[in-house]
Amino acid sequence: MADESLNAFENVKKEETKVDSNRKFRIAFIGTGWIAGSHINALKKQPDVEIVAGADLIPGKAEAFFKKHGIEGVKTDYASHKELIDDKSLELDAVSICTYNTQHAEPAIYALKNGLNVLLEKPFTVTLEEAVAVCKAEKESGKVLSIGFQPRLDENMKMIKKIVDSGALGKVYYLQSGGGRRRGIPFPFGTTFIEKETGGIGALGDIGCYSLDMLLNAIGYPKPLTVSGYKSNFFGTDPNYSEYVKSGHSDYAEKFGVDDFAAAFVRLEGDIILDFRISWAMNMDTPGDALILGTKGGLRIPSTNCWNGSVGGPMKLYHEVAGEQTVTEIPIIQPEGNLFTGLFEKKVRSFIDACKNGTPAPVPSSQILYNQAIIDGIVKSAELGREIKIKIPEI
Repeated sequence: MADESLNAFENVKKEETKVDSNRKFRIAFIGTGWIAGSHINALKKQPDVEIVAGADLIPGKAEAFFKKHGIEGVKTDYASHKELIDDKSLELDAVSICTYNTQHAEPAIYALKNGLNVLLEKPFTVTLEEAVAVCKAEKESGKVLSIGFQPRLDENMKMIKKIVDSGALGKVYYLQSGGGRRRGIPFPFGTTFIEKETGGIGALGDIGCYSLDMLLNAIGYPKPLTVSGYKSNFFGTDPNYSEYVKSGHSDYAEKFGVDDFAAAFVRLEGDIILDFRISWAMNMDTPGDALILGTKGGLRIPSTNCWNGSVGGPMKLYHEVAGEQTVTEIPIIQPEGNLFTGLFEKKVRSFIDACKNGTPAPVPSSQILYNQAIIDGIVKSAELGREIKIKIPEI
C-alpha cells in the first residue's frame, strides 16, 4: 500500500552556496596526520581559503605533509600549537585541529581563548570534563566551534531527521544503534588510534560517536539521564587477531589499550530508551540495523560495514494507512561523486560560511556535548560495573 504523505521526501533540492573569494579565509593546521589529508583536500577546493601554517609534535612532519599536498609558502617551524597560535603575523581566522584524540581539548581551548574559530575533528574529546572545558572557552570567545561530524550532512542522514520531524513516527520511545565492523581495528596508520595515551577511547570515539549522532540528531538531541555501559578489548589485545597476523603487527596487541567493542542501555529525557552497540571487531557481520520506534511508525535504517557516512541501503518505514499495516521504502539518495570526499567538502564549507557570516556552527558543541556525555558515561559505568547518572554541568 502506497503512502502519498511521504512523496515529498523523495524530492531533495541541492543547496547552492555563493562564495565571496575577495577576502581569503586564513586557516592553519594543528596536527598533520592521516585525517588531516581529508581536511586539506577539501580546503584546497575552496576558492576563498588560504592555508598558511601548520604544527605537529613530530619535527618535520608538517613540512612533509604540505609538500605532499602541493601547498607552498606554509610556515611550519613551530614546536607546539601554542607557538603557532601565538604567531600573530599569520593573521589567522581559524585552525583545523587534526591531532590524536587525547590532544583535542588543549589546542581547541587555547585557540578559542586567542580569538580563533575552530574546526575540531571527532571525537569531540575523550572525557566529558574536557568537552565541558572546551564549551566554556567557546562561550567566552564568541567564536565558531564546529565538530567533525560530516555524516549528518549526507542527504540520506538528513532524510532520517525529515521523517522524524514530519510526525510520521509519532512519539519516539526507543532507539537502537546499528552497524559496526567485523574486523576493522584501525592500525594501518600506526598506533595512535589504539594506544591509551593517544586514543583514549577506541571504537566508542572513532565510530560510536557517529552512530549516536545519527539517532540523537534525528530526534533533537534529548539530554541523557542514566547509562549502564559495557566495553571490552578481546580482539585488540590478542596477538592472534587475524588482521595483526596478516600485516605482521602482532606486537600491536601489547600496545592496545582502548575498547574494540562497547554496548549500553541509556535513558534519555522524554521517556526515550537508547539501546547502543558499536564494534571495531566481533564475530558477527553486524549487531543489527538502526531502529527508531514511535507510536505511529517505526524506521529501519540498514547498517553499514564501516560507517562510511551514509546508510547501508533503502530505509523502510513501518506504519499503518487506513487501518492496514504497510511498509514504505525510502529510496537511497545517491551522492554526486565520492561520498567520503564530498562530505568533507561540505563539512569545511559549512564551517567557513558560519565563520564568515556569523551564523551558528553547522555541528554545534551544545549537541555533541550530550554525545560525549554518553560516551564518557559508558566508559565510567563499564569500569564501575553498574548503572550511573549522567551529570552535565551548566556551561
